[in-house]
Amino acid sequence: MIVSASRRTDIPAFYMPWLLNRLAAGFAMTRNPMNPRQIRRVDLSPSAVDCIVFWSKNPAPLLAGLDGLETFAIPFGLGFTLNAYDSDLEPGVPPLRERIATFRALARRIGPEKLVWRYDPIAFSPRYDATFHCESFRRIAEELAGCTIRCITSFLDFYARTRRNLAGTQVREPAPEECRGLASELAVIASRSGIRLETCAESDLPLPPAACIGSEWIEAICGHKVGAKKDSGQRKLCNCIRSIDIGTPDCCPHGCRYCYANRSPESARHRAETAYDPDSPFLCSSPAW
Repeated sequence: MIVSASRRTDIPAFYMPWLLNRLAAGFAMTRNPMNPRQIRRVDLSPSAVDCIVFWSKNPAPLLAGLDGLETFAIPFGLGFTLNAYDSDLEPGVPPLRERIATFRALARRIGPEKLVWRYDPIAFSPRYDATFHCESFRRIAEELAGCTIRCITSFLDFYARTRRNLAGTQVREPAPEECRGLASELAVIASRSGIRLETCAESDLPLPPAACIGSEWIEAICGHKVGAKKDSGQRKLCNCIRSIDIGTPDCCPHGCRYCYANRSPESARHRAETAYDPDSPFLCSSPAW
């Protein structure tokens, strides 16, 4: 079994005490986001879990808690999102220089092979144009040279919730030729730093398709075959293998305006403040939405 922690919220940034408590207890409870009455007990014992895949914009608390995490002897990897947006799009993340320092420190501690840099989503606006993305990507890639060998990127998907939360930001949908041109430029920039650029759930781009939770990466982390099948619960173009997500939506206080997992930045912040209990088997004590 592969545990995803989590596509739904940033567990490494905000909920490491809960996760360590659940690993100590040997299980967690999770609700189906589309049907909160459907509850699952997830076995978190080392004999049941092949690997934990973390997703985070600020895993500094994970870095601080590595000693405790490693006592459970469960292999893990991390998809670390590093963008260069300002507070108009990402109001709750630390300054970029601090996050780069965290990435570099994690690479020294756990090794580059367990770290994947995510430069996504790519949002276009008068402020965040192709020139901005090329310059920001180059700066980050140079800082991360030797700290990872993979970067996964994607362009912003305009879900209904995303459109609502982006109101007033001037973020727009780019034309296909803009996406293809930028993707080609970013791939060249990445290669100069020894990083392979891949694309997540995109079509018609001049980049190899990624699997954010891919069997090759997972097997390299845990040292054995996992034999997992494609995750049918993800988007059609997603290449990830099956995993069990132990997070819950609408409780990430980063407040990113493009987020699809929160109803709104305000609702997520309120829920994180009122429904989170580090001692509960559920990440949040009440169902989302």
